[in-house]
Amino acid sequence: MPTIRDVAKRANVGIATVSRVLNSSPSVSDETRNAVLAAIEELDFTPNPIARQLSTGRTSTIGVILPYLTMPSYVERLRGVQHALAETDYHMVLFSVGKPSERDAYIKDLPRNNLVDGILIISLPPDDSQAERLANADIPTVLVDAYHEKLCCILTDDVKGGKLATQHLIDLGHRRIAFLSEPLETPFHPSTKYRYQGYRQALLENDIPFRSEYVISETRGRFKAKKMAKKLLGLPEPPTAIFAGNDTLAIGILDRAKDLKIKVPKELSVIGFDGIRDAEYTNLTTIDQNLFESGVEGVHMLLKALEAAPSTPCERRLSLDLIRRKTTKKVKV
Repeated sequence: MPTIRDVAKRANVGIATVSRVLNSSPSVSDETRNAVLAAIEELDFTPNPIARQLSTGRTSTIGVILPYLTMPSYVERLRGVQHALAETDYHMVLFSVGKPSERDAYIKDLPRNNLVDGILIISLPPDDSQAERLANADIPTVLVDAYHEKLCCILTDDVKGGKLATQHLIDLGHRRIAFLSEPLETPFHPSTKYRYQGYRQALLENDIPFRSEYVISETRGRFKAKKMAKKLLGLPEPPTAIFAGNDTLAIGILDRAKDLKIKVPKELSVIGFDGIRDAEYTNLTTIDQNLFESGVEGVHMLLKALEAAPSTPCERRLSLDLIRRKTTKKVKV
């Protein structure tokens, strides 16, 4: 395998000059740069990443900390991250979190051990002491789908999204509207709780009585949603519409309705939240929170911080879009 010494000899320059070319230093003349690049091409030379890290002090790696790696919404955010990083020299390393102690360990160790150049934290809001540590570290950090005033973040308004979903059902004439979700209290991002708040606000603003039997928030997953939906649809006075806390749960509701021979949307309207690709395949009405874009924008914000750290924390809120498909329908009042 050719070495940096072989490149220097072929280009008739010193090893330090080759290193400066590899690191895009502006102190090298165009003529010398072209000679070095030609030698690299002729020898099919590939820089040693460890040596390059030692010379530049950078790993060319972005660390991504997130929960529930198998959830479609997180996969979609990661697609955005990967898409944005494909245009750079950075690589992505994933740190999947299953419990709070793992999150805490990653937030503590990654900045201290210089394993990455920058950190994206998805749906895992740090506490005050963690945010302080990250803000004072030499490694830039951006939150996606999480917030802390000391850090840059990419956000959507889950309360607004919950109101938007519920209001859509109300505008269609529904008054018996249920809310089905994952647990409202979670050690990770409280987005479900905020969507529930939006649901309650929409009912209140439209003078629709709240019915506790219409709220089920138990567990995650499409197949678990089928069990929760069975409880709702088996009530003496079942709901005519269900707002699911995410698209995966909404698809589970559609599965159960099919099992029970309940026609959607003629007999039951269902709306989800997220905008995952499966929602399109199932013709699910949903609130699209632009998951892919959140990953892209998180990377762009982090790259700007890597170039020159901003003097104050930065924040961007992404739009929420109601996507009307074939699982909601106007009912006769």
